[in-house]
Amino acid sequence: MYQHPKLAAFTDTLDALFREADEILEERWGDRFSLHPNRPRRGTTGNPEMDGLFEIIPDFTPGFGSQKGRGYLISFRVATLERVPPAQFEDFMDETAACVRELLPRYFPGRKLEVVRDGKRYKITGNFSLGEI
Repeated sequence: MYQHPKLAAFTDTLDALFREADEILEERWGDRFSLHPNRPRRGTTGNPEMDGLFEIIPDFTPGFGSQKGRGYLISFRVATLERVPPAQFEDFMDETAACVRELLPRYFPGRKLEVVRDGKRYKITGNFSLGEI
């Protein structure tokens, strides 16, 4: 499948931002719950989405039915069999959103991107333009 080089570069940068956010959350909270038995321990795969306690990934949404419009949902999962209290899960999501918000200007300088609450989740919205093609 063909992907425009500017879109590939944007996606690679976004993935790098989420890898760093995952590292930060793993450092702070990675030992808070026991790891799911089928989940590799942190740092044992080449992709932090696939190991450790947290899975944090961007999921593009066109925003149909959302007042916030299109953007990248911050998908967040805790890989454990333990019960994660709803308040703790909310704290994790809030901290993840704050971390992404803090990293955005470094990874995407000059772009107007922001992290907003959209229903039960957080979303990155703003200027996703790839410029002239």
